[in-house]
Amino acid sequence: MTPKTCILVGAPVQSGASQPGCIMGPDAFRTAGLAPTLEALGHTVVDHGNAAITHGPDVSHPNSSVHDLSETVAWATTLREAAFRACQSGDLPIFLGGDHSLSIGTVPGVSQHSEALGKEQFVLWLDAHPDIHTLDSTQSGNLHGTPVSYFTGQPGFEKVYPELSKAVPPQNVCMIGIRSVDPAERTFLSDLGVDVHDMRSIDEHGIRRPLKAFLERVEAANGALHVSLDVDFLDPEIAPAVGTTVPGGTTFREAHLVMEMLCDSGLVGSLDLVELNPFLDERGRTAKLMVDLCASLLGRQVLDRKTRSY
Repeated sequence: MTPKTCILVGAPVQSGASQPGCIMGPDAFRTAGLAPTLEALGHTVVDHGNAAITHGPDVSHPNSSVHDLSETVAWATTLREAAFRACQSGDLPIFLGGDHSLSIGTVPGVSQHSEALGKEQFVLWLDAHPDIHTLDSTQSGNLHGTPVSYFTGQPGFEKVYPELSKAVPPQNVCMIGIRSVDPAERTFLSDLGVDVHDMRSIDEHGIRRPLKAFLERVEAANGALHVSLDVDFLDPEIAPAVGTTVPGGTTFREAHLVMEMLCDSGLVGSLDLVELNPFLDERGRTAKLMVDLCASLLGRQVLDRKTRSY
């Protein structure tokens, strides 16, 4: 593949989750060799270090379950700006998490850049959970469960989360690997028309077909593609370092096939690597696997074979 300038942005966010440890995620990716791995594939890597927040805004919400709201909103504001700058300075921003609430900032920042280029934004959500709760519907109060609802422009975030410059149309979101959905989220997914492929669908039809169809839609629209990869997309047997383990996730080969197809497509413009909790890992095996998946996305192959765009 054509060499890229990869911009690493650390997002040590853990305010959106219930279990501490994701704050160590960005440095675990670095320790697992993300930068030298990508450089060995011919890419240039520029590490912007870890983003940081100052005092968060004084915001609140009537839902008493919601916790760490001000801190999460502060992260969203900081990461939106960092994501926009990273898109301007390189070919492929890679956001190192941190829990999935970081996407409250990264996706709007990437979308703002796409809007400036006149491109329609698409999002591939690789996750066990749809993360499409609103501030009203969440019962856990964990804000890593709200980013998709927010960046697709659903009501209820006004005057709490940062104002969106442009929402991502729900039909431009494709979710693969879903296997844990709350009742409220099930209703939202049905009403909004999000393209959802749960693990039963993957078991019945394979993982290639839905991804190929989605990539064809992105290519036909000449769209910009953001990929958000959650550790719990993977089966916990191969990726234990996540606080939200759900049995029955994707296998090693399924995950690598997804990354290889994304590489072949040439469409990926930005990437989240999220929910890595090194405190729960086994001798760094999850961090190393995530780095290997990123390498597959950026051109690592077992054999050099001719490929075509999807």
